[in-house]
Amino acid sequence: MLVPLSWLKDYVDIDVTPDVLEEKLFSCGFEVEEKYEVGKDISKVVVGEVKTCEAIEGTHLHLCTVDAGENGILQICCGADNVAAGGKYPLALIGAQVYATAKDHVTVEGLMTIGQGKLRGYDSYGMLCSGVELGVSEDMFPGAGYNGLLVLPADSVPGADVKPILGLDDYIFDVSITANRPDCQSIFGIAREVAAVLGKPVKEPALDYTESDVAIDFNIRVSAPDLCPRYIGHYVSDVKITESPSWMKRRLALVGCSAISNVVDITNYVLYELGQPMHAFDYSYLEGGEIHVRRAENGEKIVTLDEKEFALTSDNLVICDGVKPVALAGIMGGLNSEILDSTSAVMFEAAKFAHDNIRKSSKALGQVSDSSMRFSKGVDEYTTVMAMKRALHLIEELGCGKVSKTSFDVNTGNSIEPRKLTVSVKQVNGVLGITVPDEDIVRILTGLNFAPELNGDELTIYIPGYRVDMESYQDVAEEVIRMYGYDHITPTFIPTAKVTSGGYNLKQRSELKIKNALCAAGASEGVHYSFFSPSDFDLLRLPEDAPERTAIKILNPINIDLSLMRTTLAPQMIKAMARNQKNSILSGRIYEMGNKFLPKALPLTEYPDERETICIGVFGDDEDFYSLKGLVDVIASALDVTFDYEKDTKTFLHPGRTAKVICDGEEVGYLGQVLYEICDELDMRVPAYVAEIDLRALSKYYGKERKFIPLPKFLEEKRDFCFVMDKDITCAAVEKEIVASCEYITKIELFDIYEGAQLGENKKSLAFSVVFTPGDEEFKPEVIDGFVKDILDNLNAKFGITLRA
Repeated sequence: MLVPLSWLKDYVDIDVTPDVLEEKLFSCGFEVEEKYEVGKDISKVVVGEVKTCEAIEGTHLHLCTVDAGENGILQICCGADNVAAGGKYPLALIGAQVYATAKDHVTVEGLMTIGQGKLRGYDSYGMLCSGVELGVSEDMFPGAGYNGLLVLPADSVPGADVKPILGLDDYIFDVSITANRPDCQSIFGIAREVAAVLGKPVKEPALDYTESDVAIDFNIRVSAPDLCPRYIGHYVSDVKITESPSWMKRRLALVGCSAISNVVDITNYVLYELGQPMHAFDYSYLEGGEIHVRRAENGEKIVTLDEKEFALTSDNLVICDGVKPVALAGIMGGLNSEILDSTSAVMFEAAKFAHDNIRKSSKALGQVSDSSMRFSKGVDEYTTVMAMKRALHLIEELGCGKVSKTSFDVNTGNSIEPRKLTVSVKQVNGVLGITVPDEDIVRILTGLNFAPELNGDELTIYIPGYRVDMESYQDVAEEVIRMYGYDHITPTFIPTAKVTSGGYNLKQRSELKIKNALCAAGASEGVHYSFFSPSDFDLLRLPEDAPERTAIKILNPINIDLSLMRTTLAPQMIKAMARNQKNSILSGRIYEMGNKFLPKALPLTEYPDERETICIGVFGDDEDFYSLKGLVDVIASALDVTFDYEKDTKTFLHPGRTAKVICDGEEVGYLGQVLYEICDELDMRVPAYVAEIDLRALSKYYGKERKFIPLPKFLEEKRDFCFVMDKDITCAAVEKEIVASCEYITKIELFDIYEGAQLGENKKSLAFSVVFTPGDEEFKPEVIDGFVKDILDNLNAKFGITLRA
């Protein structure tokens, strides 16, 4: 979750650096996955005041003298149409770093460093910048969306750093929220934790508002209270749809949300601020004078705000008016009740939905939103009530409507008041294995808003309505230690523990040996999900009866693209090579060692066969079939075995560049070039090759002992052969027969392939270098001649191969 530092400071007086705050958050259980300055890529950009501005005749350029404060008066050539004397604009000095834009001046194409330039014969000592070149959008700073210079405030001081002016000195914390803390999936939720860890008071958002005398005849009913224990509605009249104020648009932009209009932005603002998804219905589209929360009827349809149509089942919860569904509960509003520029009255909604139902519906429909992600983790009723008040306050603060006295709170009677919990201090310390001083326990729990009362060993706390995770003394112990500090715990052995030496077993050692060998050959390890998509079968052009299509379906998939247990590693490897190319990485070698899951029968009656498999992918103009074969041979070498290769066909591989891999007569895998059609489909820019090897089949060779062979006492002999043969005879078959012809052959290397009319129709020439290594005696010339004759006779007898004239 993205948390801007400037937004946090609304609720807590933060007097530590961003680095220290990151450490503090980590110490109390919140991992900051990334912390970065908003303007991290921008440097040496200051306020520049244009003193003079003269058009350069015959061009769109202007020659300007610019006051850069302590950096002096600089001459700048500028092509923007809004540059003018007296204006103040961002000035990138020589050596500054800004974003490079395309010819449309909108698309960012990376970073660039500003140097001294010359335009139409005039020297330019820097560059006046647009908002795009500084990474600033219209939502982040007014005027930044204009395709020209970004106009700075009139009171900006020449030479001053523009980052504080544009808010580029702000910091964003990407905080990982654990499943047991749904109360922290908001800016204010994190602020409560920051206040506690810094020992500071927390300031709550303003919740006050004034109700008008306006009232309407309306009703809200909930017929599925098990799925919706609380539903709050409030009518707002005299709505005026306009733009939101700049401070609200900026904050939404910092968390990755685009501003739309004031009413819609308020619902999004409350979502990020308090963690409560909200929705605003255009009242004029609500028919029948009511809202009805119910289970959907089987086959019932709804079109959501993103214009997608869904066929629903009774497992889905819908928000309806008196006639039709107007929202998919907890996921997205309906297109038939969205807020438009003509909206004059709205019905605000804030609700608590059963998190398991929203999670299942979101996955089943393949529809994920910011709302569904929060509802899936859980939203408490305390925040539901608070959020409605906050939204109504913002309506009044922004002056975009009048809060009426027509409101509804349909609930199952659950209290949002603090819950009382009494535990033993001795039990709390027993869980921790240390004794935390009583005063520290009281201090910590007070900072966390638990209002503790200590009476001897009896500790009573009052749990706020938003802390639904607190149930027992173990939870209290966790709260105490994460604020007290895990470094206070002294590690000790369990009395019955024994120290073991550990180490890798044979399987682990063998697999590590293969990995190290591949890494030494320039391959990097990749890791993918054990799930894949039904569309991957079509990507591989697999026929309907292909065994790979017999895959296990996951009951609760993350999404449809990860709904099957993989039966092959190839599609993920092919997609990984495509992703690299889309990111301008145009060559590489990747391997993945993982399992494929082969069911013995469907539906499952027993565990599937999990086959350990290694998949290798290579791509790039410098890679080819033989470089992939070289990596496969690396595996053979690591296990001290020999692979043979025979021509093969695969629906997703080039028909002339595919081979099966054989070890001791058993097929253990394949390799080949990915079809050009698949490469085009995935927007690949260079050729790609893939291999898949069954490690289970090779496991019998794990731990095979290598035999030491001493270096030869005598010189090795090398002979080159150039053979003519039929085109359909493979190189591997020729190499196999050459080896079978002589026991002294230790190396064969193909060094030339030729095809031409002079060889004859359907003929080709393969040239090999063959090395003969002597044993206990030096080879005599007549012995070598005998070896050569044996090779020629054997190849001629087997394949009709002859020496090339």
